[in-house]
Amino acid sequence: MMRRLIPLLVIAAVLAAFGWTLVFLYRKSQARPIIYSTVQPETRDIVRKAVAPGALVPRREITIKPRVSGILEKLYVEPGQNVKRNALLGRIQIIPNVVNLNRAESDLRAAELRLETAEREMERVRKLREQNLVSEADFVAQELSFKLRKEEVEAAKNNLHLVREGASKSSGKVSNQVYSTVDGMVLEVPVKEGASVIEANNFNEGTTIAAIADMNDVIFQGRVDESEVGALRVGMAVSISVGALSDHRFDGTLEFIAPKGVAKEGTIEFEVRARVNLESDVVVRANYSANADIILERRDGVPAISESLVEYEGEKAFVEIEVAPQRFERRAISLGLSDGLWVEVKSGLDLGSRIKQQDPGSAATPGTATRP
Repeated sequence: MMRRLIPLLVIAAVLAAFGWTLVFLYRKSQARPIIYSTVQPETRDIVRKAVAPGALVPRREITIKPRVSGILEKLYVEPGQNVKRNALLGRIQIIPNVVNLNRAESDLRAAELRLETAEREMERVRKLREQNLVSEADFVAQELSFKLRKEEVEAAKNNLHLVREGASKSSGKVSNQVYSTVDGMVLEVPVKEGASVIEANNFNEGTTIAAIADMNDVIFQGRVDESEVGALRVGMAVSISVGALSDHRFDGTLEFIAPKGVAKEGTIEFEVRARVNLESDVVVRANYSANADIILERRDGVPAISESLVEYEGEKAFVEIEVAPQRFERRAISLGLSDGLWVEVKSGLDLGSRIKQQDPGSAATPGTATRP
């Protein structure tokens, strides 16, 4: 009996498996209904802007140059230090020019010889004057000549001291000391003590001892592409983001647009500058890289939809509106300002409208719609 049942059970199992396979393949071959997700318009602020890369820089940065050449003997400042106008920055040890030194020493010896001669002559004329053998006019003339010779000696001594030391004894003026010409912060000191420095002249711009700027007066300096410069106007609002300060932003005002563009990597770019409204609790350093969003046009609190929902035919725009569950109707709409991601809806939609997304959502139970 058992021997007869086993073959029958095997046959029944095979038939059941075959039947289940047919049912599975049939169900799999049936197309599942496509379920589209829908979205609604949102109230948003739409801003169209031009982005200008650049940096925060001091409005006026001054480089301090020495008035004489020599060796930088002493520095009195370091970067980051605030200084006042006429503050002493450094002292230079002058290495005198041999030719000028020899000439100055020779001029001093010659002036001393002329003074000795004038002194002897003055003594002789004084004795003659006491005996009334010389007129008053001759005595005064000789006295003047003697005084002039004394002045020549003093001038020669001062000149020799100036050549050797860079300073005049009589005037007290020191040319080998470097002073600040403005109030501000020392941004950099590109030289070290012991380095050779050169004064500014017709053939050399001179060695920079220090760069000083007022860091309370900072501007944004950047560039914009020629495709956007036509929409810019002086006085436009600017929002400036600084990479080193995370998400912190500064407000500003556009104050300069270059009248001439510069070619860079195959495109024409125009320099722009904007005044930056600094905040007292934020430390800004020179040459922070930054991006400026120049507000060209904006709409606040307007109905808006994603640009990806809109189909364009020429100058007309269309979207598909859900009129019943998973039933859609194509409708023309009027659009306004766009920022590239979102576009303002002027007419044709209200905030309760449900718009078909172009990409179908994941399959769901027939007759139900996926809505965010």
